[in-house]
Amino acid sequence: MSGTFTGVGVGPGDPELMTLKAVHAIRECSVIAIPVSDGSLEGPVYEKAGDKSRYGEYLDRCVAFGIARGAVPEVEEKDRIFLPMPMIKERERLKKIHDMDADAVADILKEGMDVVFLTLGDPTVYSTCMYVHKRLKKKGYPTELVPGIPSFCAAAARMDISLAENRQELHILPASYQIEEGLGLPGTKVLMKAGKKMTDVKELLMEKELEAEMVENCGMKNEKVYLSAEEIPEQAGYYSLLIVKEKKPGGGERI
Repeated sequence: MSGTFTGVGVGPGDPELMTLKAVHAIRECSVIAIPVSDGSLEGPVYEKAGDKSRYGEYLDRCVAFGIARGAVPEVEEKDRIFLPMPMIKERERLKKIHDMDADAVADILKEGMDVVFLTLGDPTVYSTCMYVHKRLKKKGYPTELVPGIPSFCAAAARMDISLAENRQELHILPASYQIEEGLGLPGTKVLMKAGKKMTDVKELLMEKELEAEMVENCGMKNEKVYLSAEEIPEQAGYYSLLIVKEKKPGGGERI
């Protein structure tokens, strides 16, 4: 009998925001899948529980693993598979890497072991988890998704503001791509993963006179909050999220 592949959202950063279902899935699985995004891992690597890890640096750099460890210490005792997930845009190269990752996970599932892929926020929102999930599902393996609190919901709560009210629209935009057209949409715009493009993003916000607030590393120890476009630094980390609204006539209250 095949094992099940489950994408588990661990939330935005605070282990206390993990769901009971996420905790249960991690406790019950046999293997934890760890995505490695820095491009240094050439192929999937499997390690047994209890073995001295040769890849501890990847565990230390995996934010999702660190969050899970804060709520489920038993995650340290699981077998793990490190999966290369480089942050590149060459589609053909990425396809080959994701195929390789899915094949490696499939070999584990064939042994009847359940695999949990840890992902920040929610697995259905810009998650690398889905590249493996879709391939395994197509191959006929059992797959599941455990939702997590999305970063934009946590950021809005942290800033004590609403995302949308009454008839307002809500738009989720990947800020690492062209966003000028998206900023013209009505209602609230959420800009995710804006770090590398922050200089351009800030320039557009100021030019269009939009209200913006930003949380960097929401729920983590190094969290920072900025309450206006003017306050936002031109250099910010990868996990920077902005909530943008049209400027109210005459200034008005915070968004």
